[in-house]
Amino acid sequence: MEPTTVYPARIVRTMDPSRPTAEAVAVRGDRIRAVGGVAELLSYPGAVLDERYAGTVLLPGFVEAHSHAGSGNVWASTYVGLVDRTDPDGRRWAGCRTIDEVLDRLREAEAELETPDEPLLAWGLDPIYFPGRPLAAAELDRVSATRPVHVAHTSGHVCAVNTPVLHRFGIDASTPVTGVVKDDTGKPTGELREFAAMALVGELTAGSSLLDVDERALRRFAQDGVNTGTTTLTDLGTTTLMDDDGVALYRSTVDEDYPARLNVFHFGAGVGRVALSLADAAERLVRLRGLSTERLRFGNVKLMLDGSIQGFTARLLEPGYFGDQPNGIWAVSPEEFHEAFETFHRAGLLVHVHCNGDQTTQLFLDTLEAVLTAHPRPDHRHTCTHSQLSTPAQYRRMAALGACANIFANHIWAWGDQHLDITVGPDRAARMNAAATALRLGVPISLHSDTPVTPLGPLHSVKHAVTRLTVSGRVMGEHERIGVQEALEAVTIGGAYLLRTDHEVGSLEAGKFADLAVLADDPLAVAPEDIGDIHVLGTVVGGRHHATRVPAPAADPAP
Repeated sequence: MEPTTVYPARIVRTMDPSRPTAEAVAVRGDRIRAVGGVAELLSYPGAVLDERYAGTVLLPGFVEAHSHAGSGNVWASTYVGLVDRTDPDGRRWAGCRTIDEVLDRLREAEAELETPDEPLLAWGLDPIYFPGRPLAAAELDRVSATRPVHVAHTSGHVCAVNTPVLHRFGIDASTPVTGVVKDDTGKPTGELREFAAMALVGELTAGSSLLDVDERALRRFAQDGVNTGTTTLTDLGTTTLMDDDGVALYRSTVDEDYPARLNVFHFGAGVGRVALSLADAAERLVRLRGLSTERLRFGNVKLMLDGSIQGFTARLLEPGYFGDQPNGIWAVSPEEFHEAFETFHRAGLLVHVHCNGDQTTQLFLDTLEAVLTAHPRPDHRHTCTHSQLSTPAQYRRMAALGACANIFANHIWAWGDQHLDITVGPDRAARMNAAATALRLGVPISLHSDTPVTPLGPLHSVKHAVTRLTVSGRVMGEHERIGVQEALEAVTIGGAYLLRTDHEVGSLEAGKFADLAVLADDPLAVAPEDIGDIHVLGTVVGGRHHATRVPAPAADPAP
């Protein structure tokens, strides 16, 4: 018989309301045998004591229900984002605070390339931080007027390219694709918005984009999970599952030694041409679901409906954008969306739908109601992901229809000031990412990072949902703050519920997988604004320890 190992901690927070705190967790094999007091757990047959976590705080491993495995790829390109970020290997990258700093970093990276025709690829840009200084072909030509230069915006919905790229792919005044931005004379500026336009230059980023993964990317993605206490990850949108080699990549990489559980969602509509018909894709996904393991899950679908609010490509109801900018871009037509949603729903698959704008949430709900009326299905857990501008009326309707919401709390910090002042204005910004309203109206929620759009880190998501602080220190909607316990539940059992895995992970209960986050401090014992700074020491996945690669913060010097 396998031994039962008892792990005492400073405190164990279980997310199980019947026993919310404990002294220790008892693990046998890859499962939790019991949670309780040390003496109680040592009374189990064959129990042994292991005090490696005695000075730490143990929580259920965090569940990230909206992330992208391609975030393991982006670090092969040059980072030019505004904020400092830490890569999966623990290296901290300084942010670029001005457009001139962005251009300087691009020039440094360009000088290191070995061949004159090798593309310069960068990521993390967001021009909304630099009003009046757009970064497109005119600026990028100053980096190189001969080498292709491609800079992805941090949202993943926009990119900027230089003139050599426009010429190489024949993008000119006659190009009819929606999203090719043009100046007053009709000439393309070099900014490409949304997937149809970005696909025109997709050859440049083949193998290194957000939707591309390889073994190295998957492993770096998992290490990022270890670094942040995240034991369940989601690749929310891949285009590789319709190909046997793509499936084989996930199956060979996500093995019993992989330091996370991974839920893989097929990108069913909204990112351009698809490999199979909707019916054939649904049939294939049902078959793939049978190949799922305890570490790797297939059989879920993501549908894309609109763009990003900060990129002005999300679809908004009246009164629209704060500055009366034109409404955003549908990723697919409402008719195409209905067909895709209905097909995957009827196949019994879980569907998460990208909805940033409130007009998009409205279409999601209208479609969900129509499909459920025609094809009832209990406990479907279809999810409005991002749900940034969803209104109280829409949340009431989500509750009535059995829908869930995965709320993008990180936006409050990353773009809160811009939402208040530029995108939607102070009135609607105050109710963006309305976790309190969703919970009050009975909608199951989680909080997410959408990494690499914002850094993976559930503790940061908790902080943002609790404080709703912007970078400048303003509170963006004080009445939408939620409590620390509610936020911790959202990134544990809440995320597990949205992924239909709450019977296996998300709380520390007997019989569930022994998946834990190992923290240096207790999120309920520090100031809310400090929760995101809690050092993560590592994770336990299926009873096996995995260590962080992020150095512990330096101790304060003695007085």
